[in-house]
Amino acid sequence: MAKTNFHTHTTFCDGADAPEAMVLSAIERGFSVLGFSSHSDMVEDIVSYKAEIRRLAAKYKGRIRIFCGVEAEYDTGFARGDFDYVIGSTHYVTAPDGVRFAFDAAPEGLMAGIRDHFGGDAAVFLHEYFRQERKMVETYDCDIVGHLDLVRKFNGKFPYFDESAGWYREELVKTADVVAASGKIVEVNTGAISRGWLDDAYPSAEFRTLLRERGVKFVLSSDSHSASTLDCAFDRFGAAESYVDFASCLSRD
Repeated sequence: MAKTNFHTHTTFCDGADAPEAMVLSAIERGFSVLGFSSHSDMVEDIVSYKAEIRRLAAKYKGRIRIFCGVEAEYDTGFARGDFDYVIGSTHYVTAPDGVRFAFDAAPEGLMAGIRDHFGGDAAVFLHEYFRQERKMVETYDCDIVGHLDLVRKFNGKFPYFDESAGWYREELVKTADVVAASGKIVEVNTGAISRGWLDDAYPSAEFRTLLRERGVKFVLSSDSHSASTLDCAFDRFGAAESYVDFASCLSRD
């Protein structure tokens, strides 16, 4: 399997390293393809972002293929424009009181948000998360579904729900059905491993099984925010799934 990564953040959003540092690290680590995916709501100068990625693609042509993508929140209505690809992600959940709640910044913020906006009931929050995730999959024009069960991020070190509960598995099954019907690609995302929150990827092993049984295709992504984590845990997950050659799906060389 060719070594690729399409979920990469830099100093254009919340990453620690400049795009060229990421490219050089990717080459050193044996990548054949690197896709950049700045957060659409964090890039102050999209024109400069695109120009820099295109410059790097030209500079390193023949050594590595480089693509310019974006990671977008579906509920912002962000349009794909001329990006090579779009990762659709859910980092916010709109609560019953209308508050758009960012749930993955810190465990304390997650718990406070559930308390203040979901009546202290984690199940209510999780049902709403998956409802909105399914809506994103069904309605948003994206190529890759990002970290499909991001709500697990803090559940390892700060448990707030039982992942073996029947109602939770029902949410996974319903979501897997919707993803399969959409034909969208799901990333196996190792970001929580590099950040020290989990010892497994998104989606969870059980969720991946449900998706695989329905014919869903995967790409392997590190969701890297630094040059040192570009291939985090790729040795563990590189042969674990049948990954699609996403680069071949893109029109630009």
